[in-house]
Amino acid sequence: MSTKHAKAAARFIADRQQEAWHDETLWMVRVKRDRMSRTLPEWERLRQLACDIKLYSNSHLETLLQEFEKHALANGAIVHWAKDAEEHNEIVHQILREHDAHTLIKSKSMLTEECHMNPYLQSQGYDVVESDLGERILQLMHLAPSHIVMPAIHIKREAVGKMMEQEMGTEKGNSDPTYLTHEVRKNMRGKFLHADVAMTGVNFAVASTGEIVVCTNEGNADMGTSFPKVHIAVMGMEKIVPDLEALGVFTRLLARSGTGQPITSYTSHYLSLIHISEPTRLLSISYAVFCLKKKKKKKKHKKNKKKKINKK
Repeated sequence: MSTKHAKAAARFIADRQQEAWHDETLWMVRVKRDRMSRTLPEWERLRQLACDIKLYSNSHLETLLQEFEKHALANGAIVHWAKDAEEHNEIVHQILREHDAHTLIKSKSMLTEECHMNPYLQSQGYDVVESDLGERILQLMHLAPSHIVMPAIHIKREAVGKMMEQEMGTEKGNSDPTYLTHEVRKNMRGKFLHADVAMTGVNFAVASTGEIVVCTNEGNADMGTSFPKVHIAVMGMEKIVPDLEALGVFTRLLARSGTGQPITSYTSHYLSLIHISEPTRLLSISYAVFCLKKKKKKKKHKKNKKKKINKK
């Protein structure tokens, strides 16, 4: 893996102009983060609290995950555990088959990137559409993300404009970000409205309540889950937090650390997973899918596979 990274980095920095631009862009984000941190007198205290909570969560994973499962089931979720990427993809595939789905609209999920879920589902005949602007750009350009928060930060707007001329028929030579964003919004509206299933990542899962929390700046996760009858949420075990008090510590740090904002534009809590209405009875089904890594040191943990949740 390190050799592949070194080779990829060598290719990237061979273009000195691109390298300088990329460094400047990333440094700008870091400056925003540092500036935002200075607005909170308790910044370092929050960071230490987050560290302590993460250490506690990581050392009590089995207990917290079982607690989450209990409350999620009570909320109406269906929980699946997957031991690896292959099983994760197979479970998602099974959910899509059960609901006779053909199109999947998804917000950003690094877990699905790690599992190579999109190519797998596409090989099975499904139309998988990324709704995060950066991820959608990369999907149309057939490229992988370079950053977990800003996936397309390495792509210049001129390249995006040229791609959109071909894919969406935008004005030739127009690479204005506002114009391109509006064009993508118009192009995506129908995909949101007609998708069979929605998928989101998960920023946090709260053990004490069984809810999941999704944070975005574009609102694409909220839009995606508003129309389809099925919502699949996927996450790794490291997303677990003990309770809402712990969640509050992380939400205060998340946007400030990631993008230099005081808070994300949308912080959505998914708790009531099943919505019933007569006479159709079942209007929407939500699935939360959890992926956990195998425990190698202690045999007693081998039975704990990665979890996934199907919202009924």
